[in-house]
Amino acid sequence: MAALHSILINSWNYFLTIRFTDVLDILIVAFLIYKLIGLIRKTNSMRLAKGIIVLLIVLWLSGIFNLTMINYMLRKGVELGLIAIVIIFQPELRKLLARMGSGSSIARLFSSKDSNATVMDNAIAQTVIACQQMSNSRTGALIVFERSNNLDEYMRTGTIVDAAVTAELIKNIFFVKAPLHDGAVFVREGRIAAAGCVLPLSQSHNLSKDLGMRHRAGIGMSESSDAIIVIVSEETGSISIAENGMLKRHLNATTAEKLLRSKLIPDENENSKSSDGFMARIQNMMKGRGNESK
Repeated sequence: MAALHSILINSWNYFLTIRFTDVLDILIVAFLIYKLIGLIRKTNSMRLAKGIIVLLIVLWLSGIFNLTMINYMLRKGVELGLIAIVIIFQPELRKLLARMGSGSSIARLFSSKDSNATVMDNAIAQTVIACQQMSNSRTGALIVFERSNNLDEYMRTGTIVDAAVTAELIKNIFFVKAPLHDGAVFVREGRIAAAGCVLPLSQSHNLSKDLGMRHRAGIGMSESSDAIIVIVSEETGSISIAENGMLKRHLNATTAEKLLRSKLIPDENENSKSSDGFMARIQNMMKGRGNESK
């Protein structure tokens, strides 16, 4: 008991030495680590990150066991590796610095999830309107909604747009005589990021023979990432949605909109259900109290 009391006293005394700047320092470092992990996940570089961690562990062990030659070679490798990492992640780092300079990152810190959901909700609504009208006119379309996986490598094959999602803009992009109509449109965070992009074709041999190149490209994109792809057939005008290598065909506008909302705004239904359940419980409690008073 005396030892435990001594540990508690020492811990309390140490806690009293913590300053506000120390807490701020810890929070900043934690935030940077969090953003670094997010960058690694979005750039599909998890294997590279695991390799770097293994290299650092081996470097640490070589220092403990006095393996001088291995430690020297690993230290030199780490020094050169830092330069290699900067080169590998040059596009991502440049984009990150550009966002920091423009102040968009600071604005995102203070933006609520509701505002992001509203932007995505509008993007989905406008996309469905455009797809319905293109379905009636037999205009082919291929729209990719980016999620957690970063798709910059595919966006670079097309033209950067960075515009709000509107039904008229989508229809103009996929107009038969428009220069970008043959490629795919990428939607990132509720905005059109790029158009006229080239997608990887599916290598599956189990696809229906009546599927054209547009559908095979949409399925191939869903096999290569976690994106949601909306496809409008030029031959039949049917609306399809691809996810995880699976294709849901012949959807009407209402079903397509519900499916997109459930996949791209997953918290919307959960929040509404939880709020409805909470309100129902409150009403039941009020009814119970009313019956007791009677």
